[in-house]
Amino acid sequence: MTFEIVNIALIGVAYIAVLFFAAFATSKGWLPENWVRNPFFYVLSLGVSLSAWTYYGIVDLAWQHGYGVLAYYLGTGAMFLFAPVALEPLARLAQRYQLTSPADLLVFRYHSREAGTLATLFMLLGLLPLIALQIQAVAETLALLSRDNVAALALPDSGMTSKDLIAFFYCVLLALFTSTYGASRKRRAGLASAMALESLVKLVALLAVGLYAVYGVFGGLDGLDQWLGQNSDMQQLLYTPIKQGSSHTLLLVFIATAVAMPHIFYLSVAERPAAQALRTSSWGFPLFLLIMALPIFPIMWAGFALDVAEPVQYFTLAVPRASGSAALTILAFIGGLSAATGALIMITLALSTMVMNHWLLPGTRWHSDDDMYRQLLWLRRALVAALFLAGFAFYLLLNNRLSLSDLAIIAFIASLQFLPGIFAVIHWPTGNRRGFIAGLLAGMLVWAAGLLLPAVVGNSGIAVPGTDIQIPLGMEIWPQITTLSLSANVLLFVVLSIFTATSSLERYAADLCSDDSISQALRLELELQSAAEFRLRLSESLGAATASQEVSRALRQLGLPEDERRPYALRQLRDKLEANLSGLLGRVLAGQIVDRHIPFVTTDQPANKDINLIETRLSRYKNQLTGLAAELNNLRLYHRQMLEELPMAACSLGRDGEILLWNYAMTDLTGISASEVIGSKLDYLPEPWCSVLSDFAQSAEASLFKQQVEMDGNSHWLTLHKTRLKQGRSSKSSGKASGKGGRSTSRDNRGDGQMLLVEDITETQVLEQELIHSERLASVGRLAAGVAHEVGNPVTGIACLAQNLQFDSENPEVLATADQILSQTQRISRIVHSLVSFSHSGSQETESAPVDLRACVEEAVQLLSLQRDKTEVTFANEVPEGLIALGDNQRLIQVFINLLSNARDASPDGGHIIAEGYRRAGLACVSVTDDGPGISAEHRERILEPFFTTKEPGEGTGLGLAMVYSIVEDHGGQLELVSPANPDTGRGACFIVQLPQEK
Repeated sequence: MTFEIVNIALIGVAYIAVLFFAAFATSKGWLPENWVRNPFFYVLSLGVSLSAWTYYGIVDLAWQHGYGVLAYYLGTGAMFLFAPVALEPLARLAQRYQLTSPADLLVFRYHSREAGTLATLFMLLGLLPLIALQIQAVAETLALLSRDNVAALALPDSGMTSKDLIAFFYCVLLALFTSTYGASRKRRAGLASAMALESLVKLVALLAVGLYAVYGVFGGLDGLDQWLGQNSDMQQLLYTPIKQGSSHTLLLVFIATAVAMPHIFYLSVAERPAAQALRTSSWGFPLFLLIMALPIFPIMWAGFALDVAEPVQYFTLAVPRASGSAALTILAFIGGLSAATGALIMITLALSTMVMNHWLLPGTRWHSDDDMYRQLLWLRRALVAALFLAGFAFYLLLNNRLSLSDLAIIAFIASLQFLPGIFAVIHWPTGNRRGFIAGLLAGMLVWAAGLLLPAVVGNSGIAVPGTDIQIPLGMEIWPQITTLSLSANVLLFVVLSIFTATSSLERYAADLCSDDSISQALRLELELQSAAEFRLRLSESLGAATASQEVSRALRQLGLPEDERRPYALRQLRDKLEANLSGLLGRVLAGQIVDRHIPFVTTDQPANKDINLIETRLSRYKNQLTGLAAELNNLRLYHRQMLEELPMAACSLGRDGEILLWNYAMTDLTGISASEVIGSKLDYLPEPWCSVLSDFAQSAEASLFKQQVEMDGNSHWLTLHKTRLKQGRSSKSSGKASGKGGRSTSRDNRGDGQMLLVEDITETQVLEQELIHSERLASVGRLAAGVAHEVGNPVTGIACLAQNLQFDSENPEVLATADQILSQTQRISRIVHSLVSFSHSGSQETESAPVDLRACVEEAVQLLSLQRDKTEVTFANEVPEGLIALGDNQRLIQVFINLLSNARDASPDGGHIIAEGYRRAGLACVSVTDDGPGISAEHRERILEPFFTTKEPGEGTGLGLAMVYSIVEDHGGQLELVSPANPDTGRGACFIVQLPQEK
């Protein structure tokens, strides 16, 4: 069965157009979001790693190696089955530092630009056979379907056959698609949709061919068993290669593909989705591989049973072609085209990123005044086109000398050479760049000499001069070349890593990659002090617009404000920027830009441990800690909680002055939350805390007592204590490390860590002042009694003399003067009597004696009238005569003095204060009403608290109303507040004293 070449070409173009539409629909948001984010969608996108070789050439490999072909599915599937051990650590590392390719990973781990350059070179060489494989598969299958019509397409005198011309146009079409939806980061989601569709199409096509092989060719499973029984050589074919041991080498080769090939690394590691999707892929992708493997042997047996003339590697297309079904044949062709298309897109995209990030960009001092994203986009598009051209040129160079299986094995053996270096990233911190580079060079040289060069030149061996000995090369001895190359690689890697020195930066990178990275969480100090400075510095290389956009993006990802200034947050911002730029420009150039523009402060002092980062990582991995590590973590949490819950305000400082702890009591005292200050310096705190804590931390004093500060307009008194955590005391080893060149470690004590304790003694200080004031008042009372006694004697004498004048003279003027003198002396006597009476505190136990409330109010008014420096107000005593209550006369006078005094202080000049009395429900009531502003709702609940006052400092103690409430309560009465007293004007306050009446 043959087809018109134009029709087949149109079908192929139509299918690629469908991929275009799937990508376009996703980028436009036409597909439901839950589809795109579904874990099974991610599993299907991983299926792009199954290229045209898995669709066509795998049948040829099954014919050559029998059941050994299952090593491909077992090796790749095992990496996902054991994802928590094999892939999850790499995925976390790649996500944290935006490592998008194996070359980025190796540069980060071995801290070597050369490692990335060589890795990119060898991966490019290793993947050229795989690219040529896809092109060859599409060209040959299309030519196979149109055998009678394709010859007319050849260009005369061009040297290109018809198949070559088909391959060229196919590469041009795919280069256009990849440049459109792969080169742009904004359209990656659309590319993932296209790859998921590609996997689904080839899965359906392969299963359809497999079902036809079983039921269309053999008539069912029973027929297949009968045919195998009649053809015992086919069964023997499945077991013989396994006994030869080549399947073990295949398994080793295929294990490396999941992490070493850049396009598979990008999908399975760098673009790691949500945890749920990764857990689903750990069983979903092996299941996908199993389903893809089921039709392989039935298709092979069907091809032999039908005695098709096509090569075994194209049985997947030849079997449906022999069936005479055009629909099934076209479906099989589209499945192969889909497999080749997806692989080519992802391989060229991954390689273009590696070439750009590790060859082109690091060789230049990057500076962009224009739109950097646009420049990078067009550079990546040019590289994609160049890679398609290179792959096509390599396809022409091979001239179809190798089968699809041979090309795949050559590529997979090349990727195997990266496995030791990638394995050491997580599991062998001792490995260094010298060992890795030497091992990689040795392995790749053996691979190139034994497999690549013979494939290119068509040579199968080298004759030893002067002898008849022929050294075999090429695919005839690929298992031996694989063993030799990997052995040389591992041997040099291990030996050189053990016997050569490892730099401190390599050790640091190794610790970051290993599970023990917590021990190396260092707190380095940045030269920059704000996020705004990040934008300014980065604009020198990235351009102002790009720098601003990247800094804002990193701040959003971290949840930090635009005006961030905390050192800890700025270190996080630097790491996030370097990670984001790594995904954009590659690890090498990103590191160069960040190190040049956002450097750390160089110092002779050893770096401090980043306590916040250590605690963050411990919290993240606490469920994975066991044994002694878990017990130590529990002990840490116990002491941490004790410090957090400490009733005294506490904060701890690192050796560089960075705030490491800010407990709950400190938050309550300062009103500043821990999240606002952790990782910052004391200098960044608002006043008065900046001055108070900074000055105390820098002082030599261990304690400061009764420091007065102003907070919210009120005076507070603080007592501060501190203790130092000396570096030499905390760790002997760290003290040794800091003493380079025999220096004394005493210098480190200047920057010792500190714990600051702050005690708010405001209430104690106010109480002390009130006690002093009360003692002063008591002294004044005693003095007043003595003065009154001393004044009383001369006043009595003056009164006697005035009386004598009345008897000795009849002069009207003298008599009038004598009356005035007597009147004034009587007034003096009343005042003196009031002072003497008020100086007595009354009995502590309330006496049940009748008290005239009007007289008490009048006495209080007389005493308050003596204060001439107070507000001029009018007192109106409208308490009716005969309003009697039971109580202590002197203590009740004190009640009215306090109430009338507060009313006077609240009233304006010329104000009017009324004292009224009445009886209600068996109680004698006296109300004191002023015409001041009243008492606000927020103060009503607190006015009776001791030491609470709304007056200016020094004008009130806050004890008056508390004392009034206490005295009234002691009398068995009640104190009631009505504010505002006048609802119409909204002004005034009215205090009502309710006392038991006389029985």
